[in-house]
Amino acid sequence: MDIKAYLESRCKIVDAALHKYLPGGKAYPRVIHEAMRYSVFAGGKRVRPILAIMTAETLGYKAERVLPAACSLELIHTYSLIHDDLPCMDDDDFRRGKPTNHKVFGEAVAVLTGDALLTFAFELITRNAAAKGVKPAGVIEALRLIAAASGTGGMVGGQVVDMISEKKEPSLPVLQYIHTHKTGALILAPIMAAAELCAAGAKEKKALRIYGENLGLIFQIVDDILNVTGVEKKLGKSVGSDAARKKVTYPALYGIEESRRKVRELRERAGKAAGHFGRKAALLNALADYVIERES
Repeated sequence: MDIKAYLESRCKIVDAALHKYLPGGKAYPRVIHEAMRYSVFAGGKRVRPILAIMTAETLGYKAERVLPAACSLELIHTYSLIHDDLPCMDDDDFRRGKPTNHKVFGEAVAVLTGDALLTFAFELITRNAAAKGVKPAGVIEALRLIAAASGTGGMVGGQVVDMISEKKEPSLPVLQYIHTHKTGALILAPIMAAAELCAAGAKEKKALRIYGENLGLIFQIVDDILNVTGVEKKLGKSVGSDAARKKVTYPALYGIEESRRKVRELRERAGKAAGHFGRKAALLNALADYVIERES
């Protein structure tokens, strides 16, 4: 399985769809649409929409079945990064090697850009009802799952706990809450939303949920490790910022080697869940390995 070639091909599908769905950069009011496109097309691996596409393909469907909902996840992810980079949050000047949105367009427009992307994301999910074979009930459940993963029971809640836990003594329950909500929720959401849009069975959903929960934790722990050991040029953002802010992370609590051991343990669990899909599990396993081995 050439996972890099697969990701590149699916990334092109996602990018083409995003170009089609987003308002043109010259549409009035021009500045907000320029700002939206600036951050959406500033780079990124499109992991979340690709997870939705990969799930659909694992279940025997093409990307088109889930494409609007898949792209909505990228818009939600991008909005979260724009707000995360603001001076009132992490105060970062660069994202993916480029100046952050507020550095280019100003803080007020950056806030509104995040708002606009989040709002448009939910409009986009409803467009999935037009996809061939998708039932309205599947769209409604996908909408609920993505909304829940984005709000106080998911990403926003995890971000809040991350912020209020800075410079405090780290603990495992807090660490687990942050990781499963701040990052894990929006890794699991595209998988489960796609399962709904593809009318997956109960056993398939259970296997996908276990896989997605473990993949989400892998993704965040690897992120934490890279913030300590990564190369700034490859990451496109500052290295060591977590330690400087005294954030609650796996390396801060357990150290690098124990964090890597935890990643291996989670990978084994994800692999067992993926095994439910037989030969089609190769794609899910290849992605898990790619997430572990990534350098950015």
